[in-house]
Amino acid sequence: MKIAYISTQLPRECGIATFNSNLIKAINANSPDATSENTIVVAMNEGDDKKQYNYGPEVKFVIRQEKQKDYKAAAEFINKSDAEVAILQHEFGIYGGDSGTYVLTLLHELKLPSLVIFHTVLREPTYIQKLITREIARYTSGIVVMSKKAVKFLTEIYGIEMSKIHLIEHGVPDINIEDIKPVKEAELFRDKKVMCTFGLISRNKGLETVIKALPKIVSQHPDVHYVIIGATHPGVLKHSGEEYRNSLKSLAAELGVAEHVHFINNFLSEEDLIDYLSSCHIYVTPYLNEAQITSGTLSYAIGAGAAVLSTPYWHAQELLDHNRGRLFNFKDFNTLADTVIELSANPSKLQKLRSNAYQYGLNLRWPKIGKTYLNVLAKFLALSAKKENLKAESYPEFSLAHMRRLTDDTGLIQHAKFGIPNLTEGYCLDDNSRALILMLMHYQKFRNDETEKLFPIYLSYIHYMQREDGYFRNFLSFNRNYLDERGSEDSFGRTIWSLGYLINAAPNNSYREFGEDLFRKATPHFSELKYIRGIANTIIGLAYYLKTHPSDERIMGELQNLTSRLMNAYKHDKAQSWAWFEEELTYDNAIMPLALLHSTEITGDESVKTIAFEAIAFLEKATMSENVFCPVGNDGWYAKGMKKSVYDQQAIETMAMVLLYNQAYNLTKKPEILQKLKSTYEWFLGNNTLRVPLYDFETKGCCDGLQAGKLNRNQGAESTLAYLISHMAVIKAIDDTPSEYKLSDKNIEHIFQNR
Repeated sequence: MKIAYISTQLPRECGIATFNSNLIKAINANSPDATSENTIVVAMNEGDDKKQYNYGPEVKFVIRQEKQKDYKAAAEFINKSDAEVAILQHEFGIYGGDSGTYVLTLLHELKLPSLVIFHTVLREPTYIQKLITREIARYTSGIVVMSKKAVKFLTEIYGIEMSKIHLIEHGVPDINIEDIKPVKEAELFRDKKVMCTFGLISRNKGLETVIKALPKIVSQHPDVHYVIIGATHPGVLKHSGEEYRNSLKSLAAELGVAEHVHFINNFLSEEDLIDYLSSCHIYVTPYLNEAQITSGTLSYAIGAGAAVLSTPYWHAQELLDHNRGRLFNFKDFNTLADTVIELSANPSKLQKLRSNAYQYGLNLRWPKIGKTYLNVLAKFLALSAKKENLKAESYPEFSLAHMRRLTDDTGLIQHAKFGIPNLTEGYCLDDNSRALILMLMHYQKFRNDETEKLFPIYLSYIHYMQREDGYFRNFLSFNRNYLDERGSEDSFGRTIWSLGYLINAAPNNSYREFGEDLFRKATPHFSELKYIRGIANTIIGLAYYLKTHPSDERIMGELQNLTSRLMNAYKHDKAQSWAWFEEELTYDNAIMPLALLHSTEITGDESVKTIAFEAIAFLEKATMSENVFCPVGNDGWYAKGMKKSVYDQQAIETMAMVLLYNQAYNLTKKPEILQKLKSTYEWFLGNNTLRVPLYDFETKGCCDGLQAGKLNRNQGAESTLAYLISHMAVIKAIDDTPSEYKLSDKNIEHIFQNR
C-alpha cells in the first residue's frame, strides 16, 4: 500500500513532525516492500522558502504554510502520484489561513481515500475551529484520535458520527529498558535521583511548578535534581527569545535550588531521548490546564517505563489511570513535593508505578500501532472509499431565524456584529427592499403566518423612506431620523424591483394597491437614472410590473428606453476580449445581464437576449472555474487588462449570479443551467475558494464576506438576504424542473436535505 503523508516533517523541530516520521517507520515495518524512496511525504513549511529544511528523500512536495495555491498544487501532485491513500496530521497551527482553513483546499481537491489524525480536539472551539474540524471530517474517509476524551468531544460537540472515528493511542518507541544506558554514567545522572521533563519549552508547560517544589524536596532528599530536556519552541524563540528559560533560571536561583536545576537545550534524537527517560528517577508533566487531549511526551514516558507524576490534563487522566502514575493539581507544588518525597522514601511504590507503566506501554509500541493503522486503511480500500462517494451532500433547511433577529417594528437592521444586531448602524432601504422580495418569494412557496407578520414591516419602511417627489431616501438611524436626503440610484432601483415584484406577486389586493401607489409616485424618476446598476435594477422591477399590467404603454416605453441605455453601455465598452458594460467588473455584476433577460422576456427582443448571453459567457469565464464560483473581489475589482481581485468576495455577487441562472433557465429550459445554479448557490455552503461555508448553521445567518484566508464573521442583512433569496431561487428552480430531469443522476433536490 502506497501512502501519501501530509504533515510537518523532520528535521523541522516539531512534535507532529516526530510523530509523522515514527508513523511512517511503523507502517513501513509492517510493509516489507516499503522504503523512504517510495514513501510520499508532503511537508508543511512555516516560511516562504520551500528549501527551508534539508528533508530526506521521502519528502516529494513542500507546502508553504500561507500560500493557498500550494495546497491545491499538493493535491494535484498526490492525485497524479501512485498513492492509494493519504494520511493527514492535523493541528490548527501548522496550516495557513484563519485557524488553518487552507487545509480544506487540499482535502477538497484530493481524489483518494484519506485519514486525518487529530492531534488537538478542543472542548471550547471558536466558530471557525469548529467549522474547520467538521469540514475536515466531511472531506475525509476516517478520523483517528488518541484518547477517549477526544472521541467524546468529536461526537458530542462537533456532531461527527461515531462510525467515522477510530481510537488509536499514541505510539512509543520499541525499546528494552534492561539495556545499559550511557546516560546513567554521565555526571548529571550518576549517584543522583533525577526528575525530568522533556519537550519543546513554552510557558504553558508549567515548569516553574516543579522548581517551586524543589526546596521542600531537597531539604529531605538533597540528591534530587531536576533536568529540563528540550529546546525552546521555535515560535516562542522567534517572538520572545529565551525569556521563559531565563525566568526559570532566575526562579531557581531565588529559591536557592539553582544547583539542582539543569537544562539540556537541544532537540534530542529519539535514541538519546529514550536513554534519558529510562534513566530518570521520576518523570513530571506539570502542564497548567486540562486542555491537552494528547501528549506525545507523556506517552513516551509511559513507554520508557518511567514513574510519572502529572497535573490532571485530559490525556494524563486516561493514560495514568490504574496506578500507572500519580496526579497532582495544577500549580500545586506542595502536593508535588510531598509525592516526590513519598516515592523517594518508598522504592517499592516507585517501582510499582514504573512496572505498571512499562507493561501498558508494551501495547503502544510503534510496530503494533503501525499495524493498526494499516488495518484501518485497508478497510477504506476494500470498500473503494473514494472521497467523492463518502462526502454526502447535505444542506440546511430554510430558516428565517436570523431575519427575525434583525427585524424590529421599524424595519430590517442593516448590520450585525457576528450574529447580533448592530443597532448603531440603523436601517437602509436596500435591505428592506430585498427583504420584501424575500418575503414574496417565501409566501409564494409556503404561504405561512410568519411571512405575513414580516411583510408590512418592510413595506412600511419603504413607504416611510419615499419623499414627496417620489424618490427615496436610503438610510435611517435607530432613533428613526433620516440620515440622507436622497438615496443612491442603486437603492432606488432595488426598491423599484421590490415594488414591481410586489405588484406581480402580492398576497392580496391591499398590498398590490399599496405597492402600485408607491411605484407610480416614483415613475417620473425612471428617465433620470444615470448609472447602469440603478438602471438594471429598475428594469427588473418594470418587467415584473408589466407581467401584471402588460398594456401599460408608458411603463413599456420606460422599459425599452432603459434597456436601450444598458445595451448602449455594453456596445460602447465591448472589445475583442471584453464583453461587458463597463471597463471593469466591480460589484453586483450579474445584475446587468439579468436585467436584459427580464427585459427580453417582456419585449421578445432577440437582440437583447443575444447580448445578455454574450455577457453571461464573459462573466462565467471571469468568475467560474471547475464549477466553483469565484466572484470578483471588492479589494481591487477587475479592470480590463488587469488581474482580477479574488478577495474580498461578497454575498450579493452570488445572489445575483443565482438569480441570473434562474432567469436564464426560465427562458431556455436548458437543464445544464440548473447545474450551474446549484454550483453557484453552494458558494454559500463551502463550494468556494476557501472551502468554508459562509452560512452559519448556528445563527441561520450568513457571513459578510470571504476574505484572504478567513471569513468576515459579521452577519448583516445584505449577506443573509443574499443567502436566503438564493435559497428560495433554487427551490423555485427545483419546482420548475421537468420530472425526467429530477430523476437523473444530476438531481439537485438533495440540496435541501437536513444538514
